[in-house]
Amino acid sequence: MSRIAVTFNAGSSSLKIGVFEIGAGGAARPLARGAATVDKNSRLACEIAGEPHDADLPDIQEVGPALIAEVLSRLLPQGSAPTVVGHRIVHGGLAFTGPVFLDLDIQARIEELVPLAPLHLPPALKVIRAVRATYADVPQTASFDTAFHTSLYRLAARFAIPREMHEAGIRRYGFHGLSYKSVSEKLKKIAPDVGSSRVVCAHLGSGASLCGMVDGVSIDTSMGFSTLDGVPMATRPGSIDAGALIHLLRNEFHDADRLEDFLYHRCGLLGVSGVSGDVRVLVDDFHPAAREALDLFCFKIAGEIGRLTVSLGGVDAIVFTAGIGEHQPEVRKGVARHLAWMGLDLSEPANKANATVISARDSAITAFVIPTDEEQVIADEALAVIGRHGL
Repeated sequence: MSRIAVTFNAGSSSLKIGVFEIGAGGAARPLARGAATVDKNSRLACEIAGEPHDADLPDIQEVGPALIAEVLSRLLPQGSAPTVVGHRIVHGGLAFTGPVFLDLDIQARIEELVPLAPLHLPPALKVIRAVRATYADVPQTASFDTAFHTSLYRLAARFAIPREMHEAGIRRYGFHGLSYKSVSEKLKKIAPDVGSSRVVCAHLGSGASLCGMVDGVSIDTSMGFSTLDGVPMATRPGSIDAGALIHLLRNEFHDADRLEDFLYHRCGLLGVSGVSGDVRVLVDDFHPAAREALDLFCFKIAGEIGRLTVSLGGVDAIVFTAGIGEHQPEVRKGVARHLAWMGLDLSEPANKANATVISARDSAITAFVIPTDEEQVIADEALAVIGRHGL
């Protein structure tokens, strides 16, 4: 019977699943992928052996053993059970600097970190508990988005606040680390000379951030203490003056929970356009507010690339990844327009085709489009962890 690694990538309202066959040499080979919205009457959109398969899920509004069993029955080879289950954990705080074996003690320590990521950690913990209830004897592992950024330049990690607060954990953590690790490893295979130089990677999806790397190591990143910071996102504002937040708290919301909901769900591209937070919708919408949202998005991304260039002491390559970064030529073109002064010049045909290399031949900076694969990273890290534990 095949040995199988399963990965879970839980968002605040979605669940991505990967199923991998564990080869004789310990390598993880993808067999199936799935994505489901975790709500009533949700659908599981999945790909098995390269073929699409969609299915209705039961009316289960919360993740639990029944949902886990139902989803895996669609994705796992018939008659098989997981050998190991790996999870993406958004926030590892100061405690976790790499993937770990997920025993009950580690689970409890992750639960203590919920105040740092109140929207993202609870769904992941629900999946962990559900898997433990469904497959009690199957080892589980945790891979942390923040771990990739433990190498941050010390000044990049600091806020200008009292030292004791910094030491207590009020600092820049950075996120999307599994994505950046995936892209960094792929870039070194595609272009070894570039992959070991100064690279800015733009992870542009419904959540968006950028990371400045040298030789694949994170030096600085746009997201800070939380996933609200940095560039505008689908429904999050990105960087915003703390004074504006104080004003809103005093005069508009009067409650931290209401302000939090506003910042996570009603700002960003949705707030500016008044139409949608989905770039695919905004690209086809010619109303001025929709165009302004896209223009602001591109302008802020370009500005963040400029800031990260200072941290890196220059930039040799820019990589676009994630849903928007990989599939929206107009956004990449808009970003490049603001960076022409740096010598970035895109090839229009290559950009329209979402080619791997989209920069023009005479561009001073090489630009790439590289698909990210967080599930592969989770699977690889899970196998490394159980290998260390002799499982």
